[in-house]
Amino acid sequence: MGSRIREGLWIFIAGILALSGCRSLPLRELIFITPTPGSGSVIVVPAGPSPTPPPIPPGLDEEEQRLIAIYQKVLPSVVNIDVEGTEASAFGSGSGFIYDTRGHIVTNNHVVEFAEEIWVTFYDGTVAKARVVGRDVFSDLAVIQVDAPPELLRPAELGDSDALRVGQKVVAIGNPFGLRGTMTLGVISALGRALETPTRFQIPDVIQTDAAINPGNSGGPLVDLQGRVIGVNSAIRTDSSATGIPANIGIGFAIPVNTVKRVVPQLIQNGRVRYPYLGITSTGAISLAELRARGYDVPTTRGVLIQEVVPDGPAARAGLRGGTREVRVRGARILLGGDIITAIDGHPVSSFDELVSYLVNHTEVGRTVTLTILRDGQEREVRVTLGERPSP
Repeated sequence: MGSRIREGLWIFIAGILALSGCRSLPLRELIFITPTPGSGSVIVVPAGPSPTPPPIPPGLDEEEQRLIAIYQKVLPSVVNIDVEGTEASAFGSGSGFIYDTRGHIVTNNHVVEFAEEIWVTFYDGTVAKARVVGRDVFSDLAVIQVDAPPELLRPAELGDSDALRVGQKVVAIGNPFGLRGTMTLGVISALGRALETPTRFQIPDVIQTDAAINPGNSGGPLVDLQGRVIGVNSAIRTDSSATGIPANIGIGFAIPVNTVKRVVPQLIQNGRVRYPYLGITSTGAISLAELRARGYDVPTTRGVLIQEVVPDGPAARAGLRGGTREVRVRGARILLGGDIITAIDGHPVSSFDELVSYLVNHTEVGRTVTLTILRDGQEREVRVTLGERPSP
């Protein structure tokens, strides 16, 4: 809501809301605002029943019918999120989807990170005040919670992001630029991307799509043609040169739903997520194959070249070594001569992104893993007990 309305106030005419600076509502609606015991939440309940989807009209082709059915299935699980805060901008908005019948809603961390007040609007216009349950900057995921009538808490069906393939059609449903209930269609254009975060760590296994995603879509679901959530829309590659406002240019990114399945239960239970930590830096986008092609002496074209080892970190305690000879490649500082990780627990890794993905998805804090490394041209195995990733 744009202004504070005292509890117990009945409002009969939507025009009064407009004059008071609040969000305007249809004239047919009768609003009663009351606190929910225990949470301090405020629920705005529209008069009348929830809208019933119209029947699918005849004469449409099979894909059109399927898309309409997807929209009607998923929309009741999608919410609009308005935030009020003091950082960057006083007001902001995003999207989210209902996770369970206890009122938990999944969205992006960056949507609610600086929020002082959070308002959730359901598909039928019902508005509820929400609170943050937990946030995770490393995955850009957050969980908020509302107290709302049970009939509004329709959890989205979750899919399996490990089963995705490039070329699959996908649908994004959210609230770009505050335009509630917007649906766009595209394909999965790449898999296994790494997405930058405000920390020095990346989000692995990110889905790239050309489905139009714009500001306000953040936190909303990316779904397959069965209406199952396969990702959380998080970021776009933008071009704001003309207007100064970021806008979609055909490249969007979504956090995979299998990351949601791993992170969200921890956020609900503990309010935070613990990540395993090795304590090394690597060459990033510059591969061993590129280094060899440029004439540098590296013993293999696949693996993770350790640049630096964090002092007193897990890798340092296990005796892993970083590079010693500095070169410049595409303007980046590269240290050659360090250990090269070629496998973890017998699972081959050809890049740092693959190593991070394995650590995040298949290990945990305190577990001991076996790294296969190349050192001075010789293969050896090193056991490392993983620590916990430090807070940003």
